[in-house]
Amino acid sequence: MPRSDSRFHGTAGSGPCRHANIDFSPHRRALTVTRGARYSSTTPITVAEGVSVERVTPPSRLFGANGLRTGPDKRIYVAQVAGSTISALDITTGDIETISAKGSDIIAPDDIAFDVDGNLIATEYMDARVSVRSPDGTSRVLRDDLPGANGITVHNGRLFVNECRIGGRLMELPLDGSAPVVLQDNLPMPNAMEVGPDGLLYYPVMGTNDIWRIDPNGGTPERVVGDLAGPDSVKFDAAGFIVSTQAGSGQVLRIDPRTGNREVLAQLAPGLDNCTFVDGRLFVSSFDGAITEVLGGGDSKSVLPGGLLWPLDLTVGPDGTLYVADGTFFYQYRGGGELEVVASLFSLNSPGYVRGVVATGVNEFVGATSTGQVVTYKHGPEPETGLIADGFDQLYGIAVASDGSIVTVDAGTGRALSVRGGQTEVLASGLQRPIGVAFSPDNAVLISESGAGRIVSVGAGGVDTVVDGLETPHGILVRGNQLLIVDVGLKALIAVDLVTKARQTLASELPVGVPEGVVAKPLKGTPPFSGPMGPFAGITAGQDGTVYVSADAEGSVLAVRIAA
Repeated sequence: MPRSDSRFHGTAGSGPCRHANIDFSPHRRALTVTRGARYSSTTPITVAEGVSVERVTPPSRLFGANGLRTGPDKRIYVAQVAGSTISALDITTGDIETISAKGSDIIAPDDIAFDVDGNLIATEYMDARVSVRSPDGTSRVLRDDLPGANGITVHNGRLFVNECRIGGRLMELPLDGSAPVVLQDNLPMPNAMEVGPDGLLYYPVMGTNDIWRIDPNGGTPERVVGDLAGPDSVKFDAAGFIVSTQAGSGQVLRIDPRTGNREVLAQLAPGLDNCTFVDGRLFVSSFDGAITEVLGGGDSKSVLPGGLLWPLDLTVGPDGTLYVADGTFFYQYRGGGELEVVASLFSLNSPGYVRGVVATGVNEFVGATSTGQVVTYKHGPEPETGLIADGFDQLYGIAVASDGSIVTVDAGTGRALSVRGGQTEVLASGLQRPIGVAFSPDNAVLISESGAGRIVSVGAGGVDTVVDGLETPHGILVRGNQLLIVDVGLKALIAVDLVTKARQTLASELPVGVPEGVVAKPLKGTPPFSGPMGPFAGITAGQDGTVYVSADAEGSVLAVRIAA
């Protein structure tokens, strides 16, 4: 996107309300968006009198960073699965331009390549597609029957693609859209690949932790090197050596393709995804959106800092630590510090792709994962994960009652569920995309029904409306008799008195949801790592009364303080 210094702050005076019973009060609060951030708005945040908003974490500039490719213009093109976005990074200025934005034709791009005519070709992992985007910005789908389409490369005018799944194929795709030519099948999760100086096609196989090569014209594949740690990319340096990122270990390896001997160019954090060269300089991507230059001799330099992909749900532990569920990563934040990874998809005894989370003790949690599981997780030197229930569709918010029963919501099936003692009880069905869950002061179960624009209570008496006239409510939080609602459609934090039903907008024009005019296309997930990747703007509160909100549009956590 163009260079930006958009500002979120309050505006003088109050304008017309979307709903007559919502009170907008004027107050100013300035929040500056990082240049080239992934989300910007010319409309300032407005907060009510006595309310302040500040960022706990900085906004992310990308929606994560997956496939990398150096373009004809020497910029680094970055595919971002979670944001359905492709951006171009100028490594000299640091400017980022959005090439294909969320809501456009290309969905969940995972890897990219360029042909000799400057066409950008992208694999769309979740939609089993490969699309071609021409320099004039128009796109066409080349194939839509390639489940797990991921690794991609162009060599001598020929296009090669593989499927990163169990039983995946490695194939050549004719550019006229005709049937693929399969070079190898039944591969356990091949990934980003490239043709080497010897004319052979080299590709990593994550499921077996090795790198293979094959003649692009067909033949018997040959194993080059093994005993790796989640190799997810293969590129070649000027000397003809393989450079490969290791998702599991965070190592960047240089491998002799003749002998298999290796050296560690850099030791970074786990979660690396891909790499590319610009005039001999090596750059690698990380799932959290970081772009790092590998300098050699074990040294590296940050080009673009990592950040949050969403974030999703939030919870505060008994010791005051803030925890952030961000899908791939689970973070902790202690006041004045930085986000620290507690667990990830690559860590020992990982809780999985966590979307909803609640702290149940010091370093103890109950979570709802995007793969349809309710789990326990204990953080520590020897982390432990336990399975409570399985087989759900799209779990979101989760809460634990005083009697230990767990309540969660399944947006895919429209159900509110209670889990206890290994048994699951359906509290309500037929809900329209339920997202958030909380308990009222009298222990009634409250659900945010995002598809119906309301908050309901569910129980033996059925489903009753508590708050209506909303747009797309997500996270909900009860403090005393006050219900706080994050509405990503209204882009607002709304307070409702559960006794008097009085309603007030505490903050509006928040960086949540999607930008105005954008219709986000569903993210179907990346099996076996995650199920459908729906956003979730969560909310929680600390012991000091600070309210934390997931600013999922810009990738930050907001602290909202409300005067007593």
